[in-house]
Amino acid sequence: MEISTIAQKIQQSLKLLGVKELNQGTSTGVNSFGKGAVIASYSPVDGKLIGKVSTTTKEDYEKVMETAQTAYKSWRLKPAPLRGEIVRQFGDKLRALKQPLGELVSYEMGKSLQEGLGEVQEMIDICDFAVGLSRQLHGLTMHSERPGHRMYEQYHPLGIVGIISAFNFPVAVWSWNTALAWICGDVCVWKASEKAPLCSIACQNIMTEVLKENNLPEGISCIVNGDYKVGEFMSNDPRIPLISATGSTRMGKIVAKTVAERLGRSLLELGGNNAIIITPDADIKISIIGAIFGAVGTAGQRCTSTRRLIIHESIYDKVKNTLVAAYKQLRIGNPLDQNNHVGPLIDKDAVKMYEQALAKVVEEGGTVLVEGGVLSGIGYESGCYVKPAIAEASNDFKIVQHETFAPILYLMKYTGDVTNAIEIQNGVAQGLSSAIMTNNLREAEQFLSQAGSDCGIANVNIGTSGAEIGGAFGGEKETGGGRESGSDAWKIYMRRQTNTINYTTELPLAQGIKFDL
Repeated sequence: MEISTIAQKIQQSLKLLGVKELNQGTSTGVNSFGKGAVIASYSPVDGKLIGKVSTTTKEDYEKVMETAQTAYKSWRLKPAPLRGEIVRQFGDKLRALKQPLGELVSYEMGKSLQEGLGEVQEMIDICDFAVGLSRQLHGLTMHSERPGHRMYEQYHPLGIVGIISAFNFPVAVWSWNTALAWICGDVCVWKASEKAPLCSIACQNIMTEVLKENNLPEGISCIVNGDYKVGEFMSNDPRIPLISATGSTRMGKIVAKTVAERLGRSLLELGGNNAIIITPDADIKISIIGAIFGAVGTAGQRCTSTRRLIIHESIYDKVKNTLVAAYKQLRIGNPLDQNNHVGPLIDKDAVKMYEQALAKVVEEGGTVLVEGGVLSGIGYESGCYVKPAIAEASNDFKIVQHETFAPILYLMKYTGDVTNAIEIQNGVAQGLSSAIMTNNLREAEQFLSQAGSDCGIANVNIGTSGAEIGGAFGGEKETGGGRESGSDAWKIYMRRQTNTINYTTELPLAQGIKFDL
């Protein structure tokens, strides 16, 4: 697709998604209450203005919360399978609108169209998962120590779930949370990234149609717009028992502290500093493919992006030379053109961080193998396109210990057995995703053992990116410890209750206490 035709194509997508073409600073979309300052959304693809959205004031926020509280009172009483039916209908709407929503994700965020469509597919997949789960929100039945008693536990909705999401997955991460929260009987208030506000409005419009068609209150799904100040409204609000926040470790620490002070719950998905270990028994071909996709996919702006490659000394030069040669084949440009591999960074602030990181690794003694740089000229007018770079570095470099949201890959070698590689892999503050490339069963099992990877995700012969909906997604250490999406992640959106029923004419007291009347 030519750059000149992108804006026209996106305006067609916006109309299909019910997002009005607004460039005057008025509020866009349903439930995006906003009387505050204006957010202008510029595409990193071509630097053009897509639209403007009014932000949420404190007064606006209170209206949203009142709407959500009212909706919760009726939504929680709907049987879970009926709540699942609403999520099923939402998934069907997403299927019908996958192409325009995927295009908007690609254009507003800057990821490739394939990744944009893939992100919408993740939304569809979590809806399918949630629909099935709506008939499986089960507790346990336990034997009571008291005769004539039955004891069991059950799960109830929490109430309002606050969702704070990041720009790099402007729709999928919200759906991971909200699809599960909805079937659990919760209602949701979503603050999307101010760097991709139109994606949130598109999603809100789609769900609003479903709610209207089923005569359900709009407060089941609400959005608020703005910067960190709107997030502070949510984090400080005791009416929101759970805050699910995705973003930087710095942001997560602030949210965690604020929510903990009011004894609320927080689900945190924070920074990653992910590594792939390549052993002498690795399949070099799939190792290279996994490393490249992990390092340059979404222009290195995934929390699961591959930042470090830990290679055994015996194959280090072979892997390095193959990787450097492969990087020369990368095509950088318009992400809506499927011939390109790498799109832009989200904005010029991200470009500055990329440049600073490359300067820092050289300053600390690293060697640049594939030079980076900012691209300019026709097709790169936004100033957000950069070259994926590779540098040899040590794991103890400060810049290596830091997560840089950009396509920079650090190469380092290990000696001896895989134990040494695992020690390097674990030697960072973050603990999200990890991988080992090996055909040696013992190495693979050691990597997955108690003494292996300390990350929430550990893969064998798969890269660090590409988590599946069915598995719980999240990480340890400074990644925050949260789990979203599959497995039993639904439990965090509910409160557990233990129930005991006495069906006798006696009342035995605890610890054998006697009380005679």
